[in-house]
Amino acid sequence: MAACPEQTASPADDLEVAADQAIAACGGDARETVKALLIAFDFLEVEAAELRAALSKGYSRGRHAALGRRKEIQ
Repeated sequence: MAACPEQTASPADDLEVAADQAIAACGGDARETVKALLIAFDFLEVEAAELRAALSKGYSRGRHAALGRRKEIQ
């Protein structure tokens, strides 16, 4: 018996379900869904940058500084 029976679906199936849910949340309009996802991604990038800035360099051993530089290179 599996510990979490609802995790029997494959990750690809989970992705399909999530995509269908996102499109449904945007009224079935794929273009609006893409725009909403881009806005959400931008929000998460800003939040991650704020968290990196608030994180002690000693605690992270300088690893978060390297992540910020890698983002700028791309």
